[in-house]
Amino acid sequence: MRNLGLHVYGLAAAALGAIALAWGDFALVWQPVPADLPGRTILAYVTGALLLLAGLAVNWKRTARYGAAVLTVLFMLDVLLLHGPLVAARPFNLGVWGGVGEQLALAAGGAIAYASVTGSQDIARIGRIAFGLCLLVFGAEHFRYAAETSAMVPKWLPPGGIFWAYATGAAHVAAGLAILSGIQARLAAVLLTAMFAIFAVLVHAPLLLAGAPSHLHWVMNAMNLALTGAAWVVADSLRPQPR
Repeated sequence: MRNLGLHVYGLAAAALGAIALAWGDFALVWQPVPADLPGRTILAYVTGALLLLAGLAVNWKRTARYGAAVLTVLFMLDVLLLHGPLVAARPFNLGVWGGVGEQLALAAGGAIAYASVTGSQDIARIGRIAFGLCLLVFGAEHFRYAAETSAMVPKWLPPGGIFWAYATGAAHVAAGLAILSGIQARLAAVLLTAMFAIFAVLVHAPLLLAGAPSHLHWVMNAMNLALTGAAWVVADSLRPQPR
């Protein structure tokens, strides 16, 4: 139970891999591979297989460190090769930085998962810093794109979408600052995990239940689950160690 977040993170990565194999494609805007890239479909299948196998490996004690290492590398490649050029082309576009933040947060989760298995406190510390910075970007996105964020909030949820867009933005920023500063860091990570889980129940899962689920809907759910797992891994890494 001490590393339950590790298993959620691994299963979410495996889900991303299974979705890639089912559609023979990358994770849309989360993996913006150019459509004219030679061998794109084959590369999508290879990437999907690696995500699936590495995610499953994380859930087995003997292979957990290798699975976490592979996931860290895969998500970092997304950051550097896919989102890095977009940032270079539009460095002042916050939405582009949001794409970097999501993949970097997953890479940070993989690094912390690796550290939880190997006992490397330095890697865990670096991973938490990276994760905390990503949360600041997510919070800024909620404020900058409040109208788009509010559109995802269920209409029946009071007091309204704009309120929750700003409230969740503030929650991201507060969690990021707590994790970066170390002040109430574990409490912040636990609450962040709960918030991501609520997103799954109120926003993402209904998309699958509303009708014929699309590739986009499956990817959105898997990405949210992966971020939930990454936040949970952060919370687990901040648990007081037994003497």
